[in-house]
Amino acid sequence: VQLVESGGGLVQAGGSLRLSCAASGFTFDDYAIGWFRQAPGKEREAISCISTGTGDGRTYYKDSVEGRFTISSDNAKNTVYLQMTSLKPEDTAVYYCAADLKEGSSFYCLGSDYWGQGTQVTVSA
Repeated sequence: VQLVESGGGLVQAGGSLRLSCAASGFTFDDYAIGWFRQAPGKEREAISCISTGTGDGRTYYKDSVEGRFTISSDNAKNTVYLQMTSLKPEDTAVYYCAADLKEGSSFYCLGSDYWGQGTQVTVSA
């Protein structure tokens, strides 16, 4: 099982980045995939999740990123993306993707099952 993040980097405030999370080794459609972040000295937080699968696509966004970040999935590529716009210095963190097994029609954004290694996002003022 692997979740591999990419796309992090250094960007100025107001800029954009797109993160990718490539999944392998498990049945992609059975899971919700989420993006989490952890800034220095702070707890890890869930910022956005998507319930993958054909015809699904339900999403969750943390209030602080809704309207600026967009999560999407390409089921053919087993990949989830996080398009981040209007970035702020407070968005600086290590960003991780994680997977949660769906239960029936419900999906969760907890990072209960699998995790990637993380990618650094730094937003300069």
